[in-house]
Amino acid sequence: MRAINPNELTERENYKFLIGSIIPRPIALITSMSGEGVVNAVPFSFFNIVSSNPPMISVSIQRKQGEMKDTARNIKENQQFVVHIVDTKNVEKVNGTAANLAPEESEVEKVGLTLVDSTTIRVPGIKEAKIRIECELETTLELGGVGESKGCDLVIGKVTHYHIEDSIYDNGRIDPKKLAAISRLAGNDYAEIGKQFTIERPI
Repeated sequence: MRAINPNELTERENYKFLIGSIIPRPIALITSMSGEGVVNAVPFSFFNIVSSNPPMISVSIQRKQGEMKDTARNIKENQQFVVHIVDTKNVEKVNGTAANLAPEESEVEKVGLTLVDSTTIRVPGIKEAKIRIECELETTLELGGVGESKGCDLVIGKVTHYHIEDSIYDNGRIDPKKLAAISRLAGNDYAEIGKQFTIERPI
């Protein structure tokens, strides 16, 4: 087995090892809003659950040359965002939102997604998502990097409302096959949910 010291690698080399090793990763399409009212929508795969009591979600937003990205800045300023689960039906358009646009441009308009009002926050959601989760900012942490140049913004949001499509909802549970969530691998690769199996937990 090869032994590699991460301190001897570049940021890019570490990134490739991490995204190639920690797979599959769930994808969050996040909408946020600028102070000028422009709705930003970008996918992130450094994303997961933090807590169920209260329900909280985390997303790590990598900086570019130490500069905070639009999504992180919008969330920090407005304290709100919406998380959408990416599925087989919307993944092509979601991939299109990853294009580098100016802060005053909306990815939503560019790829032809549809905005829909949220219930508890000002930031709108995306109609085409089978699941969207409204969040208020719980906390942000500036992490990593060298000196004053931070590497990422870790955002933790508290869930304020769920929207779940009727077709995937069954008696308080979500049908994973009908959700058909897409996960992220490395490079340009994605994965669909494949074979499923059950193992009972030990008592």
